[in-house]
Amino acid sequence: GAARNSLPGTMSPRAPAALLWAQAAKLLLLLQLCAHSRAPRGCPPVCICTSDLLSCSQQALKHVPPTLLPTATTLDLSHNALTWLRDRWLAALPHLEALHISHNQIKDLSPQAFHNASHLRHLDMSSNHLHAVEMHYFDALVSLEELLLYNNRIKRVDENAFVRLSGLRKVYLSWNNLTTFPFRSVQGLGNYSLRTLDLSSNSLSSIPVKELAALPENIRNGLYLHNNPIRCSCQLYVMLQRWKQRGFSSVKDFFEEHTCKVSDDVPRSLIKFLKYNDMFENCSVDSEEAPPVPFPVLVGQPLLLACNTSLPPAATYMWISPHHEPIKHPGNSNRSVELYRNGSLRIAAAKPWHSGVYVGLAMNSPHNSSRLCEVNVTVHYPKPDGETFSTGLTTLLGCIVSLLLVLIYLYLTPCRCLSCCKKPAPPSPPQECSAQSSILSTTPPATDGPNRKVSANKHVVFLEPVSETQNGKMRLALGEDFPDVKHPKVLQLKSDSESISSVFSDTPIVS
Repeated sequence: GAARNSLPGTMSPRAPAALLWAQAAKLLLLLQLCAHSRAPRGCPPVCICTSDLLSCSQQALKHVPPTLLPTATTLDLSHNALTWLRDRWLAALPHLEALHISHNQIKDLSPQAFHNASHLRHLDMSSNHLHAVEMHYFDALVSLEELLLYNNRIKRVDENAFVRLSGLRKVYLSWNNLTTFPFRSVQGLGNYSLRTLDLSSNSLSSIPVKELAALPENIRNGLYLHNNPIRCSCQLYVMLQRWKQRGFSSVKDFFEEHTCKVSDDVPRSLIKFLKYNDMFENCSVDSEEAPPVPFPVLVGQPLLLACNTSLPPAATYMWISPHHEPIKHPGNSNRSVELYRNGSLRIAAAKPWHSGVYVGLAMNSPHNSSRLCEVNVTVHYPKPDGETFSTGLTTLLGCIVSLLLVLIYLYLTPCRCLSCCKKPAPPSPPQECSAQSSILSTTPPATDGPNRKVSANKHVVFLEPVSETQNGKMRLALGEDFPDVKHPKVLQLKSDSESISSVFSDTPIVS
């Protein structure tokens, strides 16, 4: 025991309490030093850092930490008290791909707030205090794919707010105060990758139906307009009904939540007009959006698409492929796809992956276009002709029947043609073989009857068929030159229900 008490760093059970507290304080200090030594370089003290994650969530931060982890690809600043973002503050994060700043108090963004963030793909600024979406807010985010701005106080979206975001796929603007939206801002070439545009739960009072009809199908499929006080109209009703028939998710997933305002004088006169559509039964379908023109083509055939409409005086023309890729003049590098200056699109040899809806556009300016037409191309393999198939089947059956008859002739007759054509009586001249006669010989078995004579020289000769039938079977006449037959007698041929010869056998007349 004395030796154990003498060891450094150990205490006896009788040591004072102050010594115990001193040892505990040293241990805590050592743990803190170890934690700080293991933290990555550049990690703020209030944040949690890994190799590529920097999380500063729920720390009541009023300013962004001055030092940030340079290797981070994801930065989480959500659920804080941030009110503004300094210029070029993301320059310290060259690899940043996802930024979460939701649930803060940001009202405005400086012109260079998101500069030096060319690799950012996901930006979440939901649940803030933004009042508008200005042109300079996100124009530096050239790689942005998802933009979350729901649950703000946005009343206006600039027409050029998304012009430079060529890879933008999803925009969430629901639960804001929008009364109008510049739908033409998503018609440009750079935004044809857009899949989701959520404008639900706003204050939209009118919808430009013609502008929506000019949008590509992939945008209309993800254009959510439900839970808005839009004025009721036949054009709106017919458009949404058409979208429902085509299976667009924007209508199908929220069918009962599409509302319209019956009267402007009564603020709460909203009706679920797609569910209760009695008042729209007399709406004309003339305003119904025309479906894409069907264009079937066989694999390997050339394909030429042209819009049958009066072309506007545009500088250039463009097509959008079913894979949402732009096709410009002159086409691709190997010229398998060509776009002529008159707006016609030519595909040298159609392949199955060329199937889908092609959208023809007239480009008046780099970011202003008008839709000319939509063509639904279906590439399929050629099917065999029905008449050719029927003729071939008939020929095959004829060959099989002929083969069976030859086998019957070869293996079911006891004699061959040369021996069968000889007369049994020497004085009679030999009978010639003809193509019309078919000689079948049957030798009745000895067990047919005790008093029946066995004749080996009786032959049944089928000369010509008799038109008279019996029991649905054809009666056949026997030859008249049978010297051995002296008395009329019924000759019963051996028949078998499972034999082919039974079809030709009945009770023949023996002369």
